[in-house]
Amino acid sequence: MDRLTSMSVFAKVAEVGSFAAVADALGLSAPMVGKHVRFLEDRLGARLINRTTRRQTLTDFGRAYYDRCKLVLAEAEATEALAEDLLGAPRGPLRVSMPVLFGRRCVAPILLKLAEQHPKLELNLSFSDRPVDLMEDGFDLAIRNGSVGEGAGLVTRRIVHQRMTVCASPNYLAAHGTPRSIPDLEQHMAVIYSRSGRGRAWRFPQEGRASFEITPKSRLRFDDLEAIADAAVSGMGLAWLPCWLISDRVRSGKLVRVLTDYPGLILDSYALWLQTPYLPLRIRVAVDALAAELPRIMEESAATPTSE
Repeated sequence: MDRLTSMSVFAKVAEVGSFAAVADALGLSAPMVGKHVRFLEDRLGARLINRTTRRQTLTDFGRAYYDRCKLVLAEAEATEALAEDLLGAPRGPLRVSMPVLFGRRCVAPILLKLAEQHPKLELNLSFSDRPVDLMEDGFDLAIRNGSVGEGAGLVTRRIVHQRMTVCASPNYLAAHGTPRSIPDLEQHMAVIYSRSGRGRAWRFPQEGRASFEITPKSRLRFDDLEAIADAAVSGMGLAWLPCWLISDRVRSGKLVRVLTDYPGLILDSYALWLQTPYLPLRIRVAVDALAAELPRIMEESAATPTSE
């Protein structure tokens, strides 16, 4: 077995505390994770981990060895990053976590184009609305929408503004009228985003004041934005959605944007990665590509015709 690979697997076990979780994060089987650890133990002639049926804990020697492993692995990553820079081309695996719809529609096409330009770049893309722990889950990069909070050892970069808008089908507007002001929304039914049983309020910025919030009446609450857009197209009510998501439906006449005289909420999107002395070129190039291309996608979607 490769000693450096085994050290990397062992370090992940030390951080996570579970062979099964490490197997999921690294794409290995749990027995293979165990083999890597046993390989090191046999080589060193000492036990690194105390194993029980429920959990793995480090021995005293294992804790000391883990501290040294971190230094060795950090130096190895720095050497690989230097090699990328000297060779002038991103290479190796790039593991990225991203929201499902935003990732599939906006982020993934940019990264796929990047992979076409750099044949030695390997992409491992994960689509999930669940926030991930970059270290524990084994990701190089994460894309998140909205507030990202603060995390020790994390670097964040805002890569794009997303604009939200209110929309409805022509049939719904013909039957129920078109809202001309934010208070008019209270007279309409809506299809709203809901997670864990709580509906998300619609927010509209106000100059010099806190955003105005309203939660319209609704009998349809989904936790999937695409399903909300489809329900709006079916005439089930107003919807509050990102411009990029509905742009094709607006161009085809299936949806109409309303309240276009009011500023829509701006939702920021961020790239996050673990702080490191030497940022690998593949991460830097990916973040730069997203920051350069995503604003163009947002501008095109925001410029969609808005006739009512």
